Amino acid sequence: MAVFVVTYRYTEGSADARAAVRPTHREFTGALAASGQNLASGPLGEDEIPGALFLVAADSKDAALALLADDPFQIEGLVAEVTATEWKPVTGPLVPGFPAS
Repeated sequence: MAVFVVTYRYTEGSADARAAVRPTHREFTGALAASGQNLASGPLGEDEIPGALFLVAADSKDAALALLADDPFQIEGLVAEVTATEWKPVTGPLVPGFPAS
């Protein structure tokens, strides 16, 4: 299993709609976290382009994108762009056996 950084860029003017859908979005991302597929996720900072970042465990880039395809934010058309990039962590808690004893 690999780790992928998935980013969302939200559609312009979607803040109110995202607020309305957020509870079901959080249920969805929480279920992925409980299954071990969503390693971490959250919105980007207020001074950034409106969007979010996910760290997901998946077998491929296509699988990472498919994992989030059923996100209520995507289903409701609140995401204008989704990108996925494989990430190879070398230090930190996502690295098996870190810290080395």
